[in-house]
Formats: sequence, C-alpha cells, structure tokens
Amino acid sequence: MTVNNKRLFLPYINLVVDGVKILFIGVLTQEVLNATKSEKIIGSYVSMKNAAKEIGVICDNYRTTDTDITILMTHIGFENDVALAEQLDRNFGVNFIIGGHSHTYMEEPTVVNGIPIVQAYTGTDFVGRFDINYDKQAREIRKWTWKCVPIDEDAAENDHVMQGLLDQYKDVTDKKYKRVVTRFERELTHPAREQETEMGNLYADLMVDDASYDIMLFGSGSIRKKKMGPIVEYQEMLENTPFDDNLWMVEVTGAQLRQIMKHLMRDEAWVGETEFYQFSKGLHIKYRKSTHTLEELTFRGGDVKDEDRFKIGIQNYHYKNFDAFFGVPLEEVKQNRKPRIVATSVNNIIEEYLSTHPGLDAHVEGRIEVVE
Repeated sequence: MTVNNKRLFLPYINLVVDGVKILFIGVLTQEVLNATKSEKIIGSYVSMKNAAKEIGVICDNYRTTDTDITILMTHIGFENDVALAEQLDRNFGVNFIIGGHSHTYMEEPTVVNGIPIVQAYTGTDFVGRFDINYDKQAREIRKWTWKCVPIDEDAAENDHVMQGLLDQYKDVTDKKYKRVVTRFERELTHPAREQETEMGNLYADLMVDDASYDIMLFGSGSIRKKKMGPIVEYQEMLENTPFDDNLWMVEVTGAQLRQIMKHLMRDEAWVGETEFYQFSKGLHIKYRKSTHTLEELTFRGGDVKDEDRFKIGIQNYHYKNFDAFFGVPLEEVKQNRKPRIVATSVNNIIEEYLSTHPGLDAHVEGRIEVVE
C-alpha cells in the first residue's frame, strides 16, 4: 500500500526465531480498509486488487538471501486466500499463508500453487500449530505438519494463581456485563449474512420503531452471533453488535431505491464478497438471480414508483462507503435531502428497546425473496 510512493504502514517484518530468519508479510481485507474511509489519507489510496503484485515487490526487495521462510499473514477470508495463492509467482518464495477473517475451521491445510493455506477458526477456542522441519544447510523445508489445537484443559493446565487474580476482576466486571438485558420468547438465529434472518428482522425492526425514517437497512455483517437468547446478557448484546457508531438518515427516490436493491443483489452478494442488509418491516423485494431482474419492489403493500421518496436509516460504516455499498453516488442522494445523524449510538437504541420489550420474537417472513 503506497501513498506518494511511500508506504503508509510497514507491511512486512523480518524476525529471527531459533536461528531461522522468517519474513512475515501482512495483507488486509478490503472490508477492513473500507472502515478507514473516514481517514482521508488512507481510504483513497489502498486497493486489494494489487495485493499479489505488492507481495512480489516486497519479496523481491526484502526477501534476502538470508531469508529462510516467507509467511503471508492475511485477513482477507479463505476464498480470497485461495485466489491470492493462485496469482503468486512461485519464485516469490512464499511458503505458507496463515489467514483469518472468514473464521474457517481447517483440520488440514489447503495447498494451492504449492502453498499451504490455514486458518484456526474463531476467537480463542483454537490455536493453529505448524511444526516445520527446516534444513539450514540445504536451506529448504524438509517437511511440515499442521493441526488446529483446541484450547482446553488437555492443551493447557489451569494456572490457579492466575485464575485467582482473574476472578478478582471477574467479580467486578460480571456486575456490569452479566446483567440480563432482556428475555426473548425463544432463541433467535442469524445463520448466514446473505439471507433474511430472524435476528436480522428483529434488529432492523427495532431500529425503525418510532424513528424519523421509513426503512432501516441493517448491515448483516454487523450481527456477529449465529444465535442468541432466550436470555440475553449485556455482554452478549455487545458481542452481537460490536460496531457501535452513529446512525445516519438519507433520503432516496423510488428510482434510486430500485437501483440500490439491484446493486445489493448482484452476483458477488451470494459468495460473501459484498455487503448485505436486513430490511425492516414493510419493504419487500423479489429478485431473480438467473436474469438479474428485480421482479418486485414494494413498500407497505404498494409498488415503489420512481417519484416516491423514502427516508432510510444506515449505520456509519455503510454511510462512509455509500457509493461502493449501495451503487448510487452519495452526492446524487444528497440532492434529495441533506443526510444527517439521527442517533450517536446504535447500541443505545438496541439496549433501550430490548430492555423495555421483554418476550420479543421474530421470524423469517419473506421480505427478501430470491428465486433462481
């Protein structure tokens, strides 16, 4: 990543581990870079499309004759790791790709273009372990093994002294984070981002309740748990929606809304390469994938007309990336009405609604109808 031919961040580091010189190169996902759009110096200059080329530049310049092993540390998701490995010139000398972002559980590495690709699932439940037999004299890797090790009492004995220290803090933090916010009617689910979900409908609906806008487009990726409830503690609530930020209102025409819906349903959406959204009650679409056709677009039972106007609520991250995520220029939308911040904290709204509405339930209702 370059700015005026100078890297804004150092994307590599050379380390010596037990006499073995290892070159680590970092690669970020475009999603992480999108989050930097508010930082003007960063967001306008960085693109993932040149990642393979940039890795070649780094290897040619900083993978010296003394380098023994070269490892890519990525946060771009497993599918993109595979695509990246396919593009790498084997003469770059990349030996391994250790990935993240997609939280893929891998019992065995996937080898692409001679490069093993691994991930160690999610959170702190597992740690990935490579055992590498490196011949210093021959300057080559003789063999390697990989395993995904569960972090439990079999892998690491409990440190009672450390546990006692942690318990002192836990008693204090539990008073804040273990308190019950609400109780759902039942456990609610969010099994995948690229579809309408129970939790998605719940969150989109509560955000539009008594709001100054008509429709909430709640980012599917903002919901991090696959299931939650029926008892919801404060800690779980925060873990489920950790990206707390401003809530924006923009106004679009019916024609612009149709363009947005078609953009959201493009082919990339079904392989996790774009943003997807949960729709609040009243909005319904029917989209045919084979013809890329938006066959129905209705709001509160009526067809959306080009001249209609709709006020839409979106989170700050999505507002900052409006053009890319919605397929309509934000400058064009600003001509309808000046966008404004209607709330400074999404989680403030979520907590207040959950705590004052016990027994909530939600179902998949067919708001998003996708046919082949």
